[in-house]
Amino acid sequence: MLLNEFLFLAAALFALGVYGVISRRNGVMVLMSIELILNSVNINLVAFGAMNGNLTGQVFALFIIAVAAAEVGVGLAIVLAIFRNRRSVDLDEVDLMKG
Repeated sequence: MLLNEFLFLAAALFALGVYGVISRRNGVMVLMSIELILNSVNINLVAFGAMNGNLTGQVFALFIIAVAAAEVGVGLAIVLAIFRNRRSVDLDEVDLMKG
């Protein structure tokens, strides 16, 4: 497969992720959109690493996967705390919790 195909796939995933973050209707959707953005970066790293014939892209992708797992854990804890207080995960209502 050509590098262009991987870059097009990564650009499409990145665009979907950015759209999901900008629309910000639901807290879980925002977290999933951030994961899409991180996965598009992983595709780019692995594709460029394979093109150059080294493992640097794969190593960086593993680090990004570890950071993404930690981000999901913290993010879901925050979303659950918001749900317990407001009975909704609508991010437009979160600013009402300022005090």
